Amino acid sequence: MDTNLHSPERRLIDLRIEHGDLDAMIDHASVEHPVDELLMQRLKKRRLSLRDEIARLERLVSPDQPA
Repeated sequence: MDTNLHSPERRLIDLRIEHGDLDAMIDHASVEHPVDELLMQRLKKRRLSLRDEIARLERLVSPDQPA
């Protein structure tokens, strides 16, 4: 893998980590104590945005092979 800190592969790793952190934060917040609904909406929207960006980068890094 390219060791460049700005490579798509590195960005993909960073986004996956951030997405996992948000997942854990959302799960923990919803179980442990009531949270501001607006904050939860923002966290979930950011998580969705990260998922979309991850999917875009995955297509860029490993494009579909022609049949």
